[in-house]
Amino acid sequence: MSAKADTSSAPPLPSGPVPTLSMKNRLSILLQHPLSRPILALLVLCVIDLLMIPGFFHLRLQDGHLYGSVIDILNRAAPLMLTAVGMTLVIATRGIDISVGAVVALSGTVAAMLIGGTLSMKNGTPEYVSNTPMVWALCAALGAALLCGVWNGALVALLGLQPIVATLILMVAGRGLAQLLTDGQIVTVYYQPYFFIGSGYLFGLPFSLTIVAVVFLLTALIMRKTALGLFIQAIGINPVAARLAGIRTAALIFFVYLFCSLCAGVAGLMISANIKSADANNAGLLLELDAILAVTLGGTSLNGGKFSLIGSVIGALIIQTLTYTIYAMGVPPEVNMVVKSIVVFVVCLSQSAEFKGIWQRAMARVKRSS
Repeated sequence: MSAKADTSSAPPLPSGPVPTLSMKNRLSILLQHPLSRPILALLVLCVIDLLMIPGFFHLRLQDGHLYGSVIDILNRAAPLMLTAVGMTLVIATRGIDISVGAVVALSGTVAAMLIGGTLSMKNGTPEYVSNTPMVWALCAALGAALLCGVWNGALVALLGLQPIVATLILMVAGRGLAQLLTDGQIVTVYYQPYFFIGSGYLFGLPFSLTIVAVVFLLTALIMRKTALGLFIQAIGINPVAARLAGIRTAALIFFVYLFCSLCAGVAGLMISANIKSADANNAGLLLELDAILAVTLGGTSLNGGKFSLIGSVIGALIIQTLTYTIYAMGVPPEVNMVVKSIVVFVVCLSQSAEFKGIWQRAMARVKRSS
């Protein structure tokens, strides 16, 4: 015998049309989304470029490849986007890696020195060939980047050094090692297939964007579909509680520094292949500043915990678009550093709990007085 549900005490269902949110409430909810601010900042920059730079959104198809200002920004932002993805996981664990610029220089230097390019005759036609098989050269360059990650991870996770101190060591030593390998000279690459990594095209778009898309999608998939993302957040929120809960905090911290250096190593290959040379003095210089700024602009807190990979990518696009805008409008390049410094200052203020409290109290007083 089936029991019949007793609905006598249930509240009556509401009659009439379901109330809908007003446009003001919808806008308020939308602005509370973590990605709303970086997306809005990027849109503002795009509007400025549309008004101030003629033909900014103009795209042309030539030889099956897309060209234009937007494509140029995306191509130049690719190394920064890739580095920002790796930096996101480091910052999410309450860490920081200021050695990514040195890793970029070291990776590009190793690849350029091994590939080089020797002129030889092939079927009666002069052609440059690689001094070392390209696959082995790329493996050696990425291996050097991984060794840098092992160094940083060991100092932070195993020896307990402060992340900024541990990575500062490699920031100085890594670039110095790259300069020693090249005697302070620029190493030129003549091997054509190597250039495809930084300036080649696939399906009409720069191949560098394909690399970024693959790394981003794989990282996002692992972070969302496995417990790794949750563990990284737990470490960033409270590393002691995470360790007591059974999470292998040292192993995970070691992994994020390894991954960050690997991303920087790939970015070094992209930069070296794009400029067809390796400049140990200037390659990746101050890239760590841009990567950290991109991550914070994307909504990841410097205090660790919750992070956003897509936000970091948007932050990298903001920085590159801002740089392009400054150069295209004829503003002196020195202004770019001043603008970035102001942005860093504003971002740090926006993440300060004390500043938020002061701002809320000030706004409350303004409302009471009005």
